Amino acid sequence: MIHPYRFARSLLLAASVVAVSAPAQAITIPEAPSIDAKSYAVLDFDSGELLVGNNPDARVEPASITKVLSTYIAFDEIKKGRLKLDDTALISEKSWRQGKDSSESRMFLTLGSRVKIEDILRGIIIASGNDASIALAEHLAGSEDAFADLMNEYAKRLGMANSHFVDASGLPHPEHYTTARDLAILGRALIRDFPDGYKIYSEKSFKYGIDRPQENRNGLLFKDPTVDGIKTGHTMAAGYCLLSSASRDGRRLISAVMGAPTWAYREQASLELLNYGFRFWETASLFGPAAAVGSIKVYKGEAAEVQVGTLEPVKMTLQRGAKETMAVVPELDARAIAPIAAGTVLGKATITVDGKPVRTVELVALREVKSGGFWRRLIDQIKLWLGF
Repeated sequence: MIHPYRFARSLLLAASVVAVSAPAQAITIPEAPSIDAKSYAVLDFDSGELLVGNNPDARVEPASITKVLSTYIAFDEIKKGRLKLDDTALISEKSWRQGKDSSESRMFLTLGSRVKIEDILRGIIIASGNDASIALAEHLAGSEDAFADLMNEYAKRLGMANSHFVDASGLPHPEHYTTARDLAILGRALIRDFPDGYKIYSEKSFKYGIDRPQENRNGLLFKDPTVDGIKTGHTMAAGYCLLSSASRDGRRLISAVMGAPTWAYREQASLELLNYGFRFWETASLFGPAAAVGSIKVYKGEAAEVQVGTLEPVKMTLQRGAKETMAVVPELDARAIAPIAAGTVLGKATITVDGKPVRTVELVALREVKSGGFWRRLIDQIKLWLGF
């Protein structure tokens, strides 16, 4: 086994994390802001970790934030080549009537017209059109009910474990629900999987069907230049909701505030949570294919040793100052026998923060080692018999 301190020091220096000979005491950070809402969650984009939350897994109504999942499905169809931005959708009577005689959000579609998918997406994202949401659902799945089944399949695939959807726009229904954590997971997936499509979420206005443009309901786009999405929601039952994201100094956070008392407060609360997350949390990037963390002796191979580490960077989100308390305890196999494929598990490393284990990471061979020639294999077999 490699000496834990030496291993930790080389690893953390390679990852630009300060290593210390003895764990320091973690810095105490202020408590998260007190938020008047049913629930909230703040997620780090890189690590996917929940930074802070209040009732993050409580069942809540998503209202129009539902439409984020609808557009996620559309972007996925585009990526797979089954849908194009210049395809057109036929506007049915159901879609046309949605919100026509009420105060519901709409894109102002015309009955029987054919509308480009690109316009429908903007009508959903910027104008929050319920009519546009139904038009998209019918175009992709034939009916809104069938599209809801598709939504639930996608939600399960994305890890939204406590969500269920029955329509494409988020109208109140006892079986239409989600959680703040699930919506933050959805927001992260949207930005990660479809960065080009996500750019529409930062657009501030869209004009279609009426003389004046409709402004994006996400007021944070007009208040903070680091905010570039995502979506508002509101019904009497759901309250005022906002799924937002901001990128600052190479970091991105996602906030979901559900059930705030007013539209202005949902913006204030979201901004407070984003500011708190950026100020008092930081991301550490560990391991990765460019920084080997050790090597293991190889028998019967073309090479005498193989470097170990991880094929992808391991990112952790920590409270400010916690990097100084981080330590790594490795456990590596004593030897490896060729042939060895890249990615073969050859040990593990336990990461501790403030003396407490927080994650265990598998360490793998960073490259392939093929079998050596006949004499190499013979000599190494003798060494193995003799215990060398």
